[in-house]
Amino acid sequence: MLAKRIIPCLDVRDGKVVKGVNFVGIKEVGDPVQCAIDYDRQGADEITFLDITATHEGRSTMIDVVRNTAKNVFVPLTVGGGIRTVDDFRDLLRAGADKISVNSAAVRNPQLISEAADKFGSQCVVVAIDARRKAEGGFTVVVNGGRIDMQMDAIAWAKECERRGAGEILLTSMDTDGCKQGFDLELTDAISKVVNIPVIASGGCGKLEHFSQVFEKTGADAALAASLFHFKELTVQQVKEHLRSHNIPVRR
Repeated sequence: MLAKRIIPCLDVRDGKVVKGVNFVGIKEVGDPVQCAIDYDRQGADEITFLDITATHEGRSTMIDVVRNTAKNVFVPLTVGGGIRTVDDFRDLLRAGADKISVNSAAVRNPQLISEAADKFGSQCVVVAIDARRKAEGGFTVVVNGGRIDMQMDAIAWAKECERRGAGEILLTSMDTDGCKQGFDLELTDAISKVVNIPVIASGGCGKLEHFSQVFEKTGADAALAASLFHFKELTVQQVKEHLRSHNIPVRR
């Protein structure tokens, strides 16, 4: 069994790490480079930056953040938020990002996945899928923080992302996101079973047991968390020690 990855995620706006609930009451809480260095020291396997400014005007600030972070940390860096073109991929990869995450742009223009994979390789292309349960069963793809239902079956979309060349799926359950009641095991397992690329579970982690549950009960390859790490409720090291105690392989 391959080692499972633990990935802290940082929301970045105008070059600062911010925290809020559903983009409301957002406060600056730190410097992204320093936060990334701290996570690197704790043993994070990767770090994800989400640019919530996500405008073309704000892109140069994010490029500076990526460049400065890449000089100071030695784990893979994924950047997402507002990526719309192959040129956006190129600019961030040149600045030092290892992977680029696309979400709504891929939903609206699936060809972007294929073009980016052809140009830079599948290993650089992460498709972020935000999904929500349907009343009649199954899961639907949503965008804009869960506000817009795209009327697309999430499982079919995950398969298409893989077919088009995505190297990884970052899967967030909008039903569990922010609730701290645990990852959505049913959704995560359903997607993991139909694709042969790694799936990162995201949304809902609130305590140590949620990390072991998602690896024991689904086919997830990695788990991502934000505020849990950011507000120092847990360290990456504590999570890895917990997983080792459950005989779940993790990198040292």
